[in-house]
Amino acid sequence: MQSFYSYISKKVKMIKETRFLIHWIMLLASCLFSTQIHAEPKVVVSNKPVHSLVAGLMRNIGEPKLLIDGNQSPHSLSLRPSNARALNEADLIIWIGSGLEPSLSHILEQQKGATEVISLLDTPGLHLLPIRVSHEWELHRHNNNRHQEDGVPESDQKTRDNHIWLSPDNASLMVQHLTQALIRLDASHSDQYLMNSQHLLNRLQRLDTDLTTMTTAVREIPYMVFHDAYHYLEYHFQLNAVGSVSISPERLSGARRIHQLRKKIRRLNARCVFTEPQFEPKLVHTLVEDTQARIGQLDPLGNDLPPGPDAYFMLMQGLSNNLIECLASRSRQ
Repeated sequence: MQSFYSYISKKVKMIKETRFLIHWIMLLASCLFSTQIHAEPKVVVSNKPVHSLVAGLMRNIGEPKLLIDGNQSPHSLSLRPSNARALNEADLIIWIGSGLEPSLSHILEQQKGATEVISLLDTPGLHLLPIRVSHEWELHRHNNNRHQEDGVPESDQKTRDNHIWLSPDNASLMVQHLTQALIRLDASHSDQYLMNSQHLLNRLQRLDTDLTTMTTAVREIPYMVFHDAYHYLEYHFQLNAVGSVSISPERLSGARRIHQLRKKIRRLNARCVFTEPQFEPKLVHTLVEDTQARIGQLDPLGNDLPPGPDAYFMLMQGLSNNLIECLASRSRQ
């Protein structure tokens, strides 16, 4: 009899252990399945200002990958192996379009069908502005050649400014467009995307109000830029950009060209000439000699800013600060 009870006891113990094991196997499988369902989407964004907006939308969900960082030019990007791998593994790729980032055109053409690719130039309701081409507004040049973008019809290059993020209104439209794209991709986090989107839209509205107030005092003051990249900023805040100069950042133009540009600066009564980080200070100072113009600096991409949710706001605030600092002073540097 004792042997029988011992046999039964062992069987009961085995059943309990088996049930315990099955319970933990099912729990582990449930956790793995849940993790797979709610895994963060792999999102790659081409430039820093737009990456900042996407990072804000993905807050508390995941971090998008930034493709163009540091002092890389969107016109002539050379992909590192890690960036190429990120593109191949991405669930969603967000870029401006071939007009601004021609070096990505052929790469992203290969992604069609396998990965969703969003060109923000296709954002519904987006306000597009023209590239200004006239005696005052010179086409941007690379290596002393007119800027030619592969894969973009020449007529589009002459008529469309692609620096669309420099308008807070456009930024808000892009946020709304990208919110819906992320929800389609990752419906499990839809509530978080919607909450992040509303926070971003409110923040953009406050930024717009603050910068409008800041720039009011300098709206009428004429200035010039090295690169006609700020049309959206100027239009939105009613600033008085009167022309651009086009010289190579690698070398100084000839004496005759410099003389012509100085005459232009004087004729347009530009209080400031705004350069960009890639231009040597010596080159810029040579250009404004014998003129009344001060020297300022603008950077439409925020190359020196740390990437992340705050980068867009730091960029727009910095552009406004630099404009005001130069334009509000009447003394030469």
